[in-house]
Amino acid sequence: MLLFILNIHLALGWTGTFFYLLAYFLLSINKLASNQRLYHLLNIIGAIGLTVNAFYYADFPNVVANVFWGIIAIAAIIAINKRKQN
Repeated sequence: MLLFILNIHLALGWTGTFFYLLAYFLLSINKLASNQRLYHLLNIIGAIGLTVNAFYYADFPNVVANVFWGIIAIAAIIAINKRKQN
């Protein structure tokens, strides 16, 4: 059971890393723009995975950085939705 728990946290960490890098890559090659919800959704998924992983390993500076990264992405999606409503 312990090995399964370790693997879940490791898998979430790698998943978070993948989604962060995917978002940045797609932004860099102009396949996504910073005003698109998908870009920020990829960042939210990345933030969740890396936050869980960092929390498990008691890496609290990374917990804080990733929580705020996720909050920024959520705020950006809210702003995008408000602009689209107007």
